[in-house]
Amino acid sequence: MQTTLLANGSKIPLLGTGTNTYGKEGNQYRGKLNGDFSALKSAIQEGYRLIDTAISYQNESGVGKTIFESGIPREEFYITTKIPSDDAYIGSRKAVEQTVLKSLENLKTDYIDLYLIHQPIDDEEKLKYTWEVLESFVDNGKIKSIGVSNFTIEMLEAVHNFARIKPAVNQIQSNPHTWNHEMIDYMLKNDIVPEAWGPLSKVTPEQRAKLAKIAENYGKNWGQVLLRYQIQRGVVVIPKSHNKDHQISNLELFDFELTKEDQFMIESL
Repeated sequence: MQTTLLANGSKIPLLGTGTNTYGKEGNQYRGKLNGDFSALKSAIQEGYRLIDTAISYQNESGVGKTIFESGIPREEFYITTKIPSDDAYIGSRKAVEQTVLKSLENLKTDYIDLYLIHQPIDDEEKLKYTWEVLESFVDNGKIKSIGVSNFTIEMLEAVHNFARIKPAVNQIQSNPHTWNHEMIDYMLKNDIVPEAWGPLSKVTPEQRAKLAKIAENYGKNWGQVLLRYQIQRGVVVIPKSHNKDHQISNLELFDFELTKEDQFMIESL
């Protein structure tokens, strides 16, 4: 697995798996929890080590249990989770502290590799003390890196105005429906690693056909060239699948390189 450097010098895998439908009925985001984490077990067995979860997925504990029971040393994993922007979790400094401690308990770990603010916090005071509490957990080694999710350029700059530890990552939507080119360019210029959620989502049949045509040149499929495009420009991707064959396919990105012409064609979809 290839990695990229965060601003603090630590490394994050370029490819991981999302988990927002794992352990749920019908493999649906809003499905009831059923404890079936076989898809995550499969992903781990096939080699995924960046595991992305969140409190709002309501399966943080099941994800932690699955990782713990894999028998693979903790240090081989890169675990990400996220704090919601609801008052139940960030209504006070104490609430933020308790939320992080609960994540550590749920994930059965002494430290979390990356902790993100899941959604923008409009209240500047709450944003500031939430960030400061996360910084304190970095100070004591319970969190290795901190960042945000779904933040705009303006929101990132607001954090920069008071942050002692700058955001290492901004996790955003990036796919042919919403590339977020301007945001990604900004992050790459400012030492913030872009991480794409939904990298294989919202692809139209026409776009898929164009991607498949490009993929023929490399003996790959449309999804592989789409993911390769992202990692080749420095974007971490976290595709998610309940299908073992697709999980394996999504890992096979490091034995080819897209030409600049093909990159431009993908970018122009």
